[in-house]
Amino acid sequence: MSFWAYILRCSDGSYYVGHTDNLNERVGAHQSGVHPGYTQSRRPVACVWSQEFSERDEAFQAERQIKGWSRAKKERLIEGDWDGVQLLSRKLFLRNAASTSSATTQDGALGEQAEPAHPECGLSSAAVEGRVSKKPIIILVRPQLGQNIGKAARAMLNFGLTELRLVAPRDGWPNPDAGPAASGADIVLANAAVYPTLADATADCTLVFASTVRRRDLVMPVVGPQDMAAQLHSAAGCTAILFGPERSGLESEDVALADAIVTVPINPQVGSLNLAQAVILLAYEWSRGQALAQPTVKEVEPTAPHGELEGLIGQMEGLLDAKGYFWPLERPEIALGV
Repeated sequence: MSFWAYILRCSDGSYYVGHTDNLNERVGAHQSGVHPGYTQSRRPVACVWSQEFSERDEAFQAERQIKGWSRAKKERLIEGDWDGVQLLSRKLFLRNAASTSSATTQDGALGEQAEPAHPECGLSSAAVEGRVSKKPIIILVRPQLGQNIGKAARAMLNFGLTELRLVAPRDGWPNPDAGPAASGADIVLANAAVYPTLADATADCTLVFASTVRRRDLVMPVVGPQDMAAQLHSAAGCTAILFGPERSGLESEDVALADAIVTVPINPQVGSLNLAQAVILLAYEWSRGQALAQPTVKEVEPTAPHGELEGLIGQMEGLLDAKGYFWPLERPEIALGV
């Protein structure tokens, strides 16, 4: 029996990715509107790519992986441009990170899905190798200002995080104010995925932390940044950290969709952080378990023996004396601090 992974191009220009054991029947169901969900209001649709597999799990893994690709990478796949697929993967390779991530929603006209950040994460014409991201996804819930989204993206990339999801951004997406504020973190913004609800944005996540400092009446574990980072590093599936809107933070309904609350010890008289500050604090804590560069650190040469050090000082004194540096006669004691 054969199974298929496939891509449909919808009437609004977006792409739908799925898998099936009967390609013609499934495409017909999408085309007629019988198949519920994303394509029902975006007809007509056209099947622009498909690949056959001998196992259902292989087709399912292909679907999950392609859903996590950007629009540009999907189009390279549709064109059969494998070099282009690999090139787009390499562009997002950052230090020693190894990740692919999957998303359960389809890409729309405003928001593309996040790109895998490892050069090996590309489909070959023969097989699909599914991998799970070890990097947490940053999810901004109902963010208000484009500048804050840009600053949050910059904070993410500072510490090696590349996958950003936006839930119902107030001013829509893309936002022209985000780019300048990102200060070079354009790759994060370019691949940001937009979701209508938080439930959609976290549907593929197995571990979710809600960032908040407010007291909640929810029965839920509350951890600090260090414990959060340890759990993220040991998690087997897709993970995420939630951040609420600038004005009010996460609502209790948002927090209820998480597995735990992460909070930081903070001055109770000034207990709120702005969005980028909160992102950079938790991103840094996660990054402490990663092999990120520390530009100001350099190798220290071995310390010289005391005898060689005294010899160097003696040579310096001789050269200075020959140039008349120690004149008048009382100057040596002053110059040498005696």
